[in-house]
Amino acid sequence: MVRQPTLKMTEGQALGAENLRLPGVRHLFFTRQGGVSSGVYDSLNGGAGSRDEPAKVSENRARMAAALGVAASRLLVPFQIHSSEAVAVAQPWAEDERPRCDALATRAKGLALGVTGADCGMLLFADAREGVVGAAHAGWKGALYGVVEATLAAMEQLGARRADVHIALGPMISARSYEVGPEFKPRFLAEDASYARFFSPSDRQGHAMFDLPGFIAARAEKLGVASFENLQIDTYADEERCFSYRRSTHRAEPDYGRLVSAIVLG
Repeated sequence: MVRQPTLKMTEGQALGAENLRLPGVRHLFFTRQGGVSSGVYDSLNGGAGSRDEPAKVSENRARMAAALGVAASRLLVPFQIHSSEAVAVAQPWAEDERPRCDALATRAKGLALGVTGADCGMLLFADAREGVVGAAHAGWKGALYGVVEATLAAMEQLGARRADVHIALGPMISARSYEVGPEFKPRFLAEDASYARFFSPSDRQGHAMFDLPGFIAARAEKLGVASFENLQIDTYADEERCFSYRRSTHRAEPDYGRLVSAIVLG
């Protein structure tokens, strides 16, 4: 079942998905608003990999953790590598011990799972009945090679039932903003010719517009989950609320901030 988005502002200038408003589950899709960073990072930059001042990123993360009702040390964000790797976690890790992966799953209460994004998809997963949650970062590569499926599999190993899993997709770049080069489309068609439906003509010869949110939704809906909701917020177009790698690149800016999306049990 696919639900239309119902956007509600919550504590800390963040957004919620209607299908994740479940008993015993808290989640937030944080916007760029409500932090202490400045310049291109204004203001709630959650990107530890950015060149923002580390102390400001730490303060921003602490504010996010507080909005979720957990200590800063219990907001876990992996070292993202644009992969399809998903890791089950049961306790916090030291900052220098972050796993290199793009998805997390847990059944531990009070442990917030987060991912960052600045055009890529950020997905939050929840099975409230069995008490299992997950978070995934899905760029084109992760989405193509199975990060959504890997996240669900990691949750199932912890006891989740896919028929009870709800998935929400946060702010990300839309089809109207995502132009790709001539080398891009063949990679997808080599996997499945039907993926041609996610590409549409571009104004530039040999280029195409790619519907990454639609592609992610199609992969998720094939899994037989309880529901999938897309907040339908274009990071490139919505500068007031969103960081965007592509927008920053087009403006020749020196760096860009990262949004954070997170979910927690308890």
